[in-house]
Amino acid sequence: MAAPAVLAGLLLAQAARGGTLHGTVKNGTTGAPAAGVPVLLLSLQGGMETVANTKTDARGAFQFDSPGVGERPMLVRAVYRGVNFHTAAPPGRDAIQVEVFEPSSDSKIVTYPSRVVIFQPNGPKLLVGEEFSVRNSSSPPQAYFRTDGNFEIELPDKAELQQVSAWGPSAMPVVQATIEHGANKYAIAFAFRPGENGVRLSYLLPYTGSSSIRLPSRYAVENLLVAAPPGVEVRADGLQPAGTEQGMNLYRGGALSAGRTLEISLSGQGSAVAAGDGQGQEPSGGGPDGSPNIQVIPSRLDVLKWPVVIGFAGLFALGAIFLLRRPVPTGMAPPPAAETPSVGKRAGESRGSHPSASVAQVDAEVTTSLDALKDRLFRLELRRQAGTISEEEYAKERAKAEQVLRELVRG
Repeated sequence: MAAPAVLAGLLLAQAARGGTLHGTVKNGTTGAPAAGVPVLLLSLQGGMETVANTKTDARGAFQFDSPGVGERPMLVRAVYRGVNFHTAAPPGRDAIQVEVFEPSSDSKIVTYPSRVVIFQPNGPKLLVGEEFSVRNSSSPPQAYFRTDGNFEIELPDKAELQQVSAWGPSAMPVVQATIEHGANKYAIAFAFRPGENGVRLSYLLPYTGSSSIRLPSRYAVENLLVAAPPGVEVRADGLQPAGTEQGMNLYRGGALSAGRTLEISLSGQGSAVAAGDGQGQEPSGGGPDGSPNIQVIPSRLDVLKWPVVIGFAGLFALGAIFLLRRPVPTGMAPPPAAETPSVGKRAGESRGSHPSASVAQVDAEVTTSLDALKDRLFRLELRRQAGTISEEEYAKERAKAEQVLRELVRG
C-alpha cells in the first residue's frame, strides 16, 4: 500500500514543479541564430494565454520552466521585426526550434497554385467555403508580409463574412483578424513563410433555391476546383465535372486569371454532407444516353482535392453551419494568430463552440466501438484545424474521447 502512495506523491511533486522547455530561434533567411528576440510561451487551453516570456541569448537559445510544459499543448511565439512566428510545443516534447525570416513586401515571391470553392445550401442561406494555397518560393528565403494586409479578400455582393483562418508550412490553421478594405473587401496581415501556406474563409449568401454568384478573382490561380453536394446543379463557363469525393460533386475550372470575375449558377438544395461518404467513389454511371457525366479528377489535383474537400465536408457534417452562421462581431480581436503582426486593426473574433445536434448524435453513438471513437477524434481534429472550435472546447471534447477509450480498454 505504501508504494502506490509514494508513486502518487512523486507524480504530484513532478506536476507541481512543471516541465522545462529548451529551444532556439534561427533566422531562416541568414541561417544564423537570432539573438535578443522576444519569445513567449502560450498555453492553448482557455484562450491562448501567455504563461511566460523571455529573450534569446547570443546563441539564439531560450528556456522556459513552467507548469504544464510537456503535459499539455503549448505554442511558442518569437516576435521578430514586429512579426509573430509560431511553433507548436506538443506534450512530450522538451526541445524545439522556432524559425523566423526577414520580412518582404514583394508580392512577386508568392504564387497561388489553387483555389477551392465549396457550396453548401442550408435553407435560405448558402454557406460558401473557400481555400487558397499560397506558395512562397523566395530565394533567399523570406516571409511575405505587410502590416496593411498582404492577402486581400473580395466577397460577392450581399455576402456575410464569417471567418478567415491561415496557416504556414506547419499546417496549423489559426483564426485571423481582418482589416477592412472597403465594401465587401477585407485583408489579413499574415507572414507567408517559405513553402506551402494556405488561407481558408467562409461566408454566407442569401439563397432561394437558385442563384447566380459572381466570384471576384483577386489573384491568378493555377487550378480552380468547385464542389457542391448532390442535388445542386453547378454551371459556369469553363467548369467541367471532375469526379466525387466525400459525398461532394467536384468541378474543375483550370487556371483563373487575376481580375477575372467568375459567374457561377447554382440551383437545388442538395443534401447534407457526411464525412466519409463518397470516399474513393468511382465515377457515376452517366446520363440517359449512356455517356459519362462525371470524370476522374487528374492526378495533379489529387493532392489538392483530398485534404480540402474532406476538411470542409467534415465540418458541414459536424454542425459547422451552426457555428459559421453566427455573425462576426466587429471591433473585437480573435485569439493571437500564427504569423500575424503585433499591431494592426482587427475586425474579427474567434467564435466559441457549442455542440450541435449532429455532434451530440455522434457522441451518443460512441459507446462501444473503437471505429466510432476513431471517427470522433478525426472529426474533432478537423474542427480544430479549421479554427471552428476553441482550444478550451477542444480540450474538453478530447478528454471525453480519451475517457471513452479508457473505458473500452478496461472492457
